[in-house]
Amino acid sequence: MEILNNNIPKKYKSFFEKENFSEVKASDYITEIQEIYLSDKRPWVIGFSGGKDSTAVLILVYVSLLGLPSEKRHKPVFVVASDTLVETPVVVDHINNALDAVQEGALRDNLPITTHKVIPETNETFWVNLLGKGYPAPTRQFRWCTERLKIDPVSDFIKQQVAEYDEVIVVLGSRSQESQSRAQVIARHKISGTRLARHTSLSNAFIYTPIDTWSVDDVWKIIRDLDEYDAPWGASNYGLWLLYLGSSQGECPMVIDESTPSCGNSRFGCWTCTVVTKDRAMESLIESGDDWMEPLLKFRNMLANTGIVENKNTFRNYKRRIGKVSYKWATKGQDISEERGHIPGPYWLKYRKEWLKELLEIEKDLNSKGHKIELITKPELHAIRKEWLTDPNEPDWEDSLPTIYRSVYNTDLNWVYDDNVNFDKHDAEILKELGSQYGVDAEMIMKLIEVENSMSGLSQRRGIFAKLESILKQDWGSYEQIIQKHSKHQSKRDFDIHAEQIKKLDEAVSQLDKLDREYH
Repeated sequence: MEILNNNIPKKYKSFFEKENFSEVKASDYITEIQEIYLSDKRPWVIGFSGGKDSTAVLILVYVSLLGLPSEKRHKPVFVVASDTLVETPVVVDHINNALDAVQEGALRDNLPITTHKVIPETNETFWVNLLGKGYPAPTRQFRWCTERLKIDPVSDFIKQQVAEYDEVIVVLGSRSQESQSRAQVIARHKISGTRLARHTSLSNAFIYTPIDTWSVDDVWKIIRDLDEYDAPWGASNYGLWLLYLGSSQGECPMVIDESTPSCGNSRFGCWTCTVVTKDRAMESLIESGDDWMEPLLKFRNMLANTGIVENKNTFRNYKRRIGKVSYKWATKGQDISEERGHIPGPYWLKYRKEWLKELLEIEKDLNSKGHKIELITKPELHAIRKEWLTDPNEPDWEDSLPTIYRSVYNTDLNWVYDDNVNFDKHDAEILKELGSQYGVDAEMIMKLIEVENSMSGLSQRRGIFAKLESILKQDWGSYEQIIQKHSKHQSKRDFDIHAEQIKKLDEAVSQLDKLDREYH
């Protein structure tokens, strides 16, 4: 493509010379981007969500690089999209197609641009946390998903580039009109005399926001009018326009720290998002013709329903994952002996099993109707199975996940079966029988034996008594029994198991050992 003296490609000359963005000549933005790009050797990381703002930034950078002689395109530009693995399906397709088109265009135009998609670690995905560990569906008060699904994967990518290049510049489509709070955070970290700001949490990373003063009309102007919806990398932006058409929803920005607002109302958010009361974006997409996503909306609404105050005790264990019944902190001036609010724990395992089966059934049904979709990955299924087998409150002695998967797909995955697993269904029956006989909980006996087996054969069994003590100090029994025990202790803090109870436990373990020897 011909290069002009003012470093604007000929094809786009008239557009950038006649248009203004936020009362600034459009060509000045090209000049600024080129000057910052040429000023040092720090690579750029462009946060790309697939939405209008990040698309506008990518267009600016792409055109700016086109306007430079090839010998001056001296440093890499990484276009990074974050896939939470629970993105709205139509958006996943849009982002994948966009990344492919950008990569093909960059190769054709000899630009130093590469595209990358980052995903959360398997043990930190939405389904492993919710279905595996039993985390409750996210709320505004407990939005555990953002850091695990969005911030950490992008931060890890940035850290990798910092490790290789010492410093990087992160280019974002943040606009002050879109998020006042985000704009204020960036402004507080602004470096005097430059257009850059320091990253709020990552050292040696700097933030550049080229369109921070733009209005939404400015954004659509460059997307729509630059080349009749055609992006400079050769693909059409008309599909992006259709995603927003008839919707007042914004886009989910590239999340790089906790100052980025929730995207629960965005068309570019997660289909499982329960941070908002109603998923108006999903409803709007369905009304616009994507009615095949109705089962996803129904499933999402079911998860949201579990967060209603009156439903929490139905769906969630009365104990936390630490094995304790927890209470809200006493308010100022409250008598410590007064009953305080109970904090429920993870979802009961029986509901997690039901939801996983339903999710797999939805996935299978959608694929049978021609939708190429993966609602939950195979690595996630393996991770969830592991979480169920070792659940701190409700260990899945029946190893039910392979059975659930087989019931839906009539096939098996390459499951790993551990010969050293401590318990199976038969063992569970023995433990429950002994527990009933001696008035102790089978789960507690199981945990004690697990500790013993984990340290069996070691020359030094250092810390075994501390581990056994921590198990004995957990809350065992029904909720009513635990509350009764707690009522005897004014502070409602940890309490010691009495010697009589320990004696009974020792007898139960001895009896179990005897039965085990007879059984084998």
